[in-house]
Amino acid sequence: MLKKHGTARRLALLTAATATAVLLTAGPAVAHVEVEADNAQALAENVKLTFVAESESADAGITELRVVLPEGIAPADVAYDGGPEGWKFSARDDGYVVKGPAVKVGEGAEHSVVIRQLPDAKELAFKTLQTYSDGRIDRWIQLGEPSGDGHGNEAPALDLKAAAPGAKPVSPSPSKTPSESPSPTPTTSETSPSPAARAKEKDEDSGMSAGAWIGIGAAVLVVVGGAVYLVRRRAGAQQ
Repeated sequence: MLKKHGTARRLALLTAATATAVLLTAGPAVAHVEVEADNAQALAENVKLTFVAESESADAGITELRVVLPEGIAPADVAYDGGPEGWKFSARDDGYVVKGPAVKVGEGAEHSVVIRQLPDAKELAFKTLQTYSDGRIDRWIQLGEPSGDGHGNEAPALDLKAAAPGAKPVSPSPSKTPSESPSPTPTTSETSPSPAARAKEKDEDSGMSAGAWIGIGAAVLVVVGGAVYLVRRRAGAQQ
């Protein structure tokens, strides 16, 4: 009988020790951001990416996700597909932001975008900043292997299959920023001077204006008329 009690006691102690070890070695719940694609293949077109950001806060809800796009995907190549109720999408120079009213405390935030074409790569990493209603920011930006404690801040990554045979990059998307309007091309009537303008230019090129020539002509007439008058007067006096 004593032997049975001793065995039961040792089992109870072993169970308690094991439970204590598990509690001491267990870290906090690993939260992170994940990304999935409906067609994770290099050079695939119109691919839907879904991001799921898990919550790490017990006091505040997620209000914003800022995603930095990897090389080969331009902000103009991204179209918003959907997210939490009331959230809005806006492009940035290096990626995009989705934000809006805080989701319920403790719940994750999921949104999706459509990529015009995935680049020719083996893996894509999307650095993500996750903001909460109390101002806290989780930075999921670590690249490469996760830290040894299993609780690193690695960026969500997407593994891509090799491109399909014959797949080629599409032409770049036009910028969403409106370009400046080109100056209108002058018409023939705008570039050709009018007859009056040509006459004026001719007068200016000759060195004198039309008014100056008229004045000179009038003076010559006066001199000639005076000379004729003097000649006639002398002739009458001699008679």
